Amino acid sequence: MLKIGLTGGIGSGKTTVAKVFQVFQVPVLDADAVAKQLMEEDASLIQSITNQFGANAYVNGKLNRSFIANIVFKDAKALQQLNAIVHPATIAYAQKWITEQQAPYVVKEAALFFESGTDKEMDYMVGVTAPLELRISRVMHRDNISREAVLNRMSKQMPENEKMAKCHFVIQNNEEELLIPQVFQLHSHFLSLSK
Repeated sequence: MLKIGLTGGIGSGKTTVAKVFQVFQVPVLDADAVAKQLMEEDASLIQSITNQFGANAYVNGKLNRSFIANIVFKDAKALQQLNAIVHPATIAYAQKWITEQQAPYVVKEAALFFESGTDKEMDYMVGVTAPLELRISRVMHRDNISREAVLNRMSKQMPENEKMAKCHFVIQNNEEELLIPQVFQLHSHFLSLSK
């Protein structure tokens, strides 16, 4: 079974691309969603996050996202600490999930493949890219945050051009080129490679 990594910077539209793969009956794991789920369900993670960031990290058993985001997007060391807590559990979950799938190939969607070194566990990496201004407007609209807040988050990520250069395939999500034909072409390619 082939393992395909799907990545892109904030606002690139990797989740939209992941949904297109799902339309083609491909099992897709959203690593960011898994991380969020584990941060609210895994007792040892909850304890570690509370120890690191204090009692305000959780409100009524739910992760206080705005509180955490306010800390980690202003402090690179705090972001590293959070990732050091959450990444190992997310990676372990993903590895187990992959072994349970029955398909020619699977897709793991994650923002931080190259940063975490987990790209090495994938057979191929697919990048999703979009023009900077489009990415900014998408995130402002989606997260209801300021342009400055989006740029601050972007500054914490690997530069888009650097990330795309590391990928085997790149999908253009610029609202000019059609997305579905690009994904279908890759889908057909991965099916043929998996035989």
